[in-house]
Amino acid sequence: MLEGVERLVVLSGTQTSALTGSTPQQVETAVLQCDWQTLSQTDGHLAAVQRDGKTVRMARTIGIPLRYLVAKMYHGPFLVVGQRMDQLFVWCQQQRIGWQFDPMYTRMIPAHTLVEIDQIGCPDPAPRYQRFFNPPIGNGSSDIEEAGAQYIAATYQALKNWLAAIPSHEPIALAFSGGVDSTSVFLLARKALAELGSDPDRLRAFTLDLGEGRDAKQAAEVVRKLGLEEQWEVVRVAPERVDLEAAIRVIEDYHPLDVECAAVAMCLLEGIRERYPNLKYLLDGDGGDENLKSYPLEDSDLTISSVLRNPLLYQEGWGIDAIKHSLTYSGGLSRGYVRTYAPAQHYGFNAFSPYTVRSVIAEALAIPFEEVIGDSAERLSTLKADVVSVGVKAVTGIVMPVFPKRRFQEGAGGESYRQWRVSKSWCRQVFLRQWEERLRTAWNPEAERRSGNEMTVTEAQLIV
Repeated sequence: MLEGVERLVVLSGTQTSALTGSTPQQVETAVLQCDWQTLSQTDGHLAAVQRDGKTVRMARTIGIPLRYLVAKMYHGPFLVVGQRMDQLFVWCQQQRIGWQFDPMYTRMIPAHTLVEIDQIGCPDPAPRYQRFFNPPIGNGSSDIEEAGAQYIAATYQALKNWLAAIPSHEPIALAFSGGVDSTSVFLLARKALAELGSDPDRLRAFTLDLGEGRDAKQAAEVVRKLGLEEQWEVVRVAPERVDLEAAIRVIEDYHPLDVECAAVAMCLLEGIRERYPNLKYLLDGDGGDENLKSYPLEDSDLTISSVLRNPLLYQEGWGIDAIKHSLTYSGGLSRGYVRTYAPAQHYGFNAFSPYTVRSVIAEALAIPFEEVIGDSAERLSTLKADVVSVGVKAVTGIVMPVFPKRRFQEGAGGESYRQWRVSKSWCRQVFLRQWEERLRTAWNPEAERRSGNEMTVTEAQLIV
């Protein structure tokens, strides 16, 4: 391998959102020095990349995706880091090595993990992992009122941190289904804005209706009970505008529930963007289900035992050492948050959910779930509503309306949702076909290609 050649290409610089406990510069220093202890003392979201000699270090939290690819140029490996697969592909095309690219060769940094990779040539080195989020598990109160108050107090502080950084003249949108998580964010954000000396009416809630969706009726009832009808809008979209293939291209993933969620979210965000071309900031309640394990077990191969005995399963998947861990993607919400992040980016929004922040996740993990619910899947399904509603009352004094849980795509789509539910195999086929179309140009026999051994005179001058 040639010495003296810069072999790290960073296409996405350091990013933070609602960061506390450190500055972005201190985050960069911590990543550079593999100082996971400093990273563990921060809250909010971060994504950073640094190089220390031949070692590259990368770290991220749930709210900001980060990917990398090992490309071969100049007699050795180049590590290319960005947020998206297509971002990495475009760089490869520009370097005339698009023929090396395969979406399945890209890697997603696992959330809450500092990853180290040594650039030492062939064979490619295995990454090393250092966790910087290790919250205590089940050490909190089993009293629902006390647990709810602590959980929502942390949520409120995370919201306040994010809102404090937004210019006071900027309006804020909320993706609002009238469900537990989005209603709690609505009430907490209004309180936080008032405490920050700002107008709570800067926040406006938007509900998607694809025709006969129950969310629109539910949301109307919630805002009526709260007296907030003037701060709410329905975005009505024809159900045929739901574009699953476009969603797969945007989120670069093929998990069907995430694809469905993203497709519906794109309808909502496109509608908001058409009405408010200059609106930048977007809130949602994504992550609330994961924190309080509020998913129907019958929709998966999970058992209540696997959920309760793997505390971060919904946030991080089975873990980087598990057989089920994907090399291309991380697990849990660490992977799935692209369903929120990517559509928001696509339509020009800066999105945030307080339920994805580590301090909030830690309060959820402190709840002794086995003690609270025993082995009752039915009790687990009702726990989130109880915890959040009592917590919101403790923090705001408001009794929050609570409705039965349903998935976003089901609540917005109504009966039409059943007509476009898709399988994982279909989503994966679409994903691979889309990449086959893009890669056809790179693999064209007549296209200009660059060998990994090639170096121009100008590039040779990089060698010290």
